[in-house]
Order: sequence, then structure tokens, then C-alpha cells
Amino acid sequence: MSKLHIKKGDMVLVIAGRDNYKITGKTPHKVLKVLVDEQRAIVEGVNMVSKRTKPSAQNPQGGLVKQEAPIHISNLMLVDPKSGDPTRVSIKHEGKNVIRISKKSGEVIK
Repeated sequence: MSKLHIKKGDMVLVIAGRDNYKITGKTPHKVLKVLVDEQRAIVEGVNMVSKRTKPSAQNPQGGLVKQEAPIHISNLMLVDPKSGDPTRVSIKHEGKNVIRISKKSGEVIK
């Protein structure tokens, strides 16, 4: 199991694929879930797929449902808290605490 630079609740930009922020002009999105073993993340409103569902109590009609599919971590970049631009991350250890620091501005990423 490897360490990842992205955590649940982070604001990220997509830097590759059809949801690339440079092509679509999309703003940062929130990470909903991180799948550590697969090195993928589920990001709000990114990599939407149509899934067929059978009729059920929650969805009596059934049919197609749009939902987010996992996207690889390498296609995501954290957003700098100061400028809002994509930034790389450096990791600093203070005792048992791990602190993520933005390479662009030097700000601590919460």
C-alpha cells in the first residue's frame, strides 16, 4: 500500500482526459472517496457514466442512472489554497503528524 497525495474532502482539478479543466473550463471538484489499493479516487461531477438499474423501491422506474466512476490519482492535482491553481505537494513530518505543503505558495493544505 502506497501513500497518496490526495485525501477525501480535498479540492482537485482534473489534468488529463475528457474532464480536463483546460478544455472544459471546469472549476475544482471535491474528492468523495479515495480507493487506496487501486490508486483511484471518486470525484464529484467527474468521469460520469450511465449505469443501467433494475426497478427498486428507491427507483421504481429503473433505467439509466448517471454516477461518478473512479479516476486515476495521476490525473488529479490538488488546488493551491492561496491562488486556486493546480499545485504539486511536498510532505513534511512533524512527529507523527504528516503535513502537506503546496509547492506553489508554501501554504499548508488542510
